[in-house]
Amino acid sequence: MSVTRPTDGAYVCHGVTWATGDPRLLLAPLPGGPLTYTEVLHHSLGYQVGGGRWCTGRYRFANTVNVEAVACPDRARAEQGGQCGPCTSRDDFRFAHQFHQGAHATNALITYMAQPHWLYLATFADGTTKVGTAAEPRRRSRLDEQGTLFATYLVKGADGRTVRHLEDALTRRLGMTQTVRAAAKLRALAELRDPRAVRAGHEADVARAVAALADLDVPAAPEEWTPPAEGDRLRTVDTERALYPHDPREGEHGITPVACLGSQVLALLDDENEAGYLLDLGTLKGCRITLGPFASPGTAVQASLF
Repeated sequence: MSVTRPTDGAYVCHGVTWATGDPRLLLAPLPGGPLTYTEVLHHSLGYQVGGGRWCTGRYRFANTVNVEAVACPDRARAEQGGQCGPCTSRDDFRFAHQFHQGAHATNALITYMAQPHWLYLATFADGTTKVGTAAEPRRRSRLDEQGTLFATYLVKGADGRTVRHLEDALTRRLGMTQTVRAAAKLRALAELRDPRAVRAGHEADVARAVAALADLDVPAAPEEWTPPAEGDRLRTVDTERALYPHDPREGEHGITPVACLGSQVLALLDDENEAGYLLDLGTLKGCRITLGPFASPGTAVQASLF
């Protein structure tokens, strides 16, 4: 990933990444060039969205235990799954989610899945708990990007196949989902009233999961995830917030994010407005955006990037 900060201009947005330890908007410059990023927090972000959905490239193995994002060389239109055909066919990671079910796997993917993996529970602002897995190098960033209020690592498994089977077992035994829609996460943050109740629910789900794993003769060693400070203002009910009244995927926008939870941000529209607006920058994934001195509808803000 290039560490060059973007200038005003056109990009295909690849969404929000926490791979660097903090939230960054990952961007593929047009017409070409390596991926770059912009820091999300405390910088004015002005952008205009173009039409259509565009390929967000692919993942390749940087070495035996790490994957990295690669921009689509053609900046092509997206097809099924948010990629173009050539990027889909060359994606080193495309069989990972079916690996434990005997799906086709390259030698590189087999090596990647052979490293230790973690089983975790993550609970969101509406009390929904999901079960998930993360490879050892993604132990931290995987949870940081989820947009969760509370999370706990349950088991460190010897390899990805073993841990994914445990994930499926908890889904079957406890009815725990493995996915939560981004729109539900955002709405729940807007409606958050009692974080203590969410924590209590999470702790109850952890206890249920530990008991279920014990029935499978799998000893759990619960370890609480430490949330990044960038999301602290969104994990409380003391911060005034409302849903952003515009579609971030259309038109012109000018915002200054001041807190980030996964890809959901609390943003200010002007320096005098203490109330923040909630929006999901992850919805920009696959959009063509132009960075520059753009303002949100109905405001006088002229938010230029840097």
